Amino acid sequence: MIEPLLLALAFLAGLVFRRMDMPPLLGFLVAGFLAGALELGDPDVVKLMADIGVVLLLFTIGLKLKLRELLAPQIWASASLHALLVVPLTTVVLLSLHYLLPHYSALPSQTAWILAFALSFSSTVFAVKIFEQRGEGAALHAQIAVGILIVQDLMAVAFLLFSADHPPSIWALALLALPLLRRPLLSLLNWAGHGELLVLYGLSMALAGAWLFETLHLKAGLGALLFGILLANSDKSVELYKSLVSLKDIFLTAFFLSIGYYGLPSWDMALIAILLAALVLIRPFLYFGLLLLFRLRARTGLLAGLSLSSYSEFGLIVAALAVQENMLEPQWLTILAMAMALSLFIASSLNRRAGDLYSRFGDLLQRYERRCLLPSERSADLGDADILILGMGRIGSGAYDYLGRHYPGRIVGVEESADKAQQMRGEGLRCVAGDASDRDFLERSALARRQVILVCLSNHSENVQVVKMLQSLGYNGKIAAISRFPDQQRELQAMGCISFNLYAEAGYGFAERVLEELEIATR
Repeated sequence: MIEPLLLALAFLAGLVFRRMDMPPLLGFLVAGFLAGALELGDPDVVKLMADIGVVLLLFTIGLKLKLRELLAPQIWASASLHALLVVPLTTVVLLSLHYLLPHYSALPSQTAWILAFALSFSSTVFAVKIFEQRGEGAALHAQIAVGILIVQDLMAVAFLLFSADHPPSIWALALLALPLLRRPLLSLLNWAGHGELLVLYGLSMALAGAWLFETLHLKAGLGALLFGILLANSDKSVELYKSLVSLKDIFLTAFFLSIGYYGLPSWDMALIAILLAALVLIRPFLYFGLLLLFRLRARTGLLAGLSLSSYSEFGLIVAALAVQENMLEPQWLTILAMAMALSLFIASSLNRRAGDLYSRFGDLLQRYERRCLLPSERSADLGDADILILGMGRIGSGAYDYLGRHYPGRIVGVEESADKAQQMRGEGLRCVAGDASDRDFLERSALARRQVILVCLSNHSENVQVVKMLQSLGYNGKIAAISRFPDQQRELQAMGCISFNLYAEAGYGFAERVLEELEIATR
């Protein structure tokens, strides 16, 4: 079992980094290296929990995935072109290392190419965690980044198939019949209800997919991803996703802890790791240029590129395979583990300042945009509405319905998901697709026309960010924002907002609805 000291160390390290306004996952990385050095915990148990975390992550990605989006050129072509550019560059660096450190043997060219290919991938775990922490899962840049990551995972699967000691089982052909399981699996999902059975069902489906693919000598994570896709785009899939989020996050903590168990590097090994980690600084620029080439906006290209700037855990898998085949010295596992950890530190720092970077350099970056942007990147017309609702989830939609009865024709909603916005328009709602945290979008929203703006995003930090942005743009109307806890409500009120505590005031809303119904009944 995991020692309590290891859990306490992870908690304290994560807490320290959170108090420093940095992602807790960086604390988990530090805790992992300390635990490895102090020999705390059982590495095999931590590795098992890490594997379960990655499986759950890919399963939840599958629940929200739309395969047709992977066919977009800005996704598959960007992923492919990035690999074609990065792999040769990384290979040259790896082949040149023995000039920097003469006592290191020169790498065989084949090994250098394999490592370079592995280091061309970005971390799915990191990117998804960043989007979840910022509440950007439905934003266009997040969807593009996740799509690129999935294409990279498919490339990784292809590589493992060709390099594996055991080819896929002949029974793998039976996987072509998986779509036939969709209907019975969805029926079971509906029967599971809303409680612990729903969580248990999701966990069992993720692990079943991983076990099935691993048995057939395929990548376990791919099985979890495909089983998630089988359950996607259903009424129950969103609820299943939300029920698994906390469980997934707990197991993913073990993933970041596990990196430290590869051991502490020597000074020479640390130098190589630092050099490899420095190469990730090139990635945001490459992705930025490629995504603008495919008619995306500068902001979308920048945010997507920054989220893809870290090394993937796949690099460690490939290195372990190379060690087993005597193609690589074992010390390279430690080097790559440290390089990945350093890349996560770099990527976290860049992503934490993503908004500030765009605010500072946005005008310069916009000069490189194509004149003809994709339809999803063009400005939406908000009309002359007096009331603007940012975020059309359950809270925003409820606010729209209530206000619509009192101020018909004077309200417009903004929703991150273009598909959801289109669906709402089909239902008769006045809703446009747009990213409320996008400064460019807010600047084009004719804020002076809006008397009231309701900020109903799912993430508190994002709500605060949007409020600050509105105030910096000189908006003088009333701003209302939702909160879930008293400290969040006080923070928003101190900023001059009308704040509604969802949990504290839900009872008032319930009672108000009861009184309305009673009044109707007694008329």
